[in-house]
Amino acid sequence: MAQIESLFVTRLYRAELKEFGNPINPAELESSCLVIAEDDEAGQAWCEDQGYPGYTSYASLTDLPWRFPIFKDLVEVLDRHVAAFAEDLQFDLDGRALKLEDLWINILPEGGMHASHIHPHSVISGTTYVSMPEGASALKLEDPRSAMMMAAPARIKDARPEMRNFIYVRPTVGEVLLWESWLRHEVPMNMAEDERISVSFNYSWA
Repeated sequence: MAQIESLFVTRLYRAELKEFGNPINPAELESSCLVIAEDDEAGQAWCEDQGYPGYTSYASLTDLPWRFPIFKDLVEVLDRHVAAFAEDLQFDLDGRALKLEDLWINILPEGGMHASHIHPHSVISGTTYVSMPEGASALKLEDPRSAMMMAAPARIKDARPEMRNFIYVRPTVGEVLLWESWLRHEVPMNMAEDERISVSFNYSWA
């Protein structure tokens, strides 16, 4: 009998923030994101110059955990989730921990999107979700082998999830998603009337 195995698995970590540490108040986190976006003139200017829809603090603020205690609490929880994921990935960290490198806010209005990209120089990347109104974009993950598929036929419509070229993950408020930073991903156009708010981050091994 033929034997077929799955090789070189791509892992996706999905959990509630509250599984580790004290619960993060979603209303307080959302309020903090909106206040920061309103006050961050440098971030607003960067978004306008780059044609970025909505707002991101990625290019303007590097000290969110220092500015707002709720972000400090968030990082303490994220550290534990990332450690759990690194253990699942069976990384040999040589006695060192993965450490937060970047943490930033994303606010996508109706019609906003974030094009396909990776996070170079990081090990684990992820996002926690602050506001996901009805109709808000799912996270789209791309099979990392796509560039090498050449003449491969398309997959059937109801292919098993692990066989598809793209996976759409629709998170809920309070969830955290983690993946290895080389995994290409994007946020398709937000079709909801209200803003889609999230906090993204990178962890490095230094």
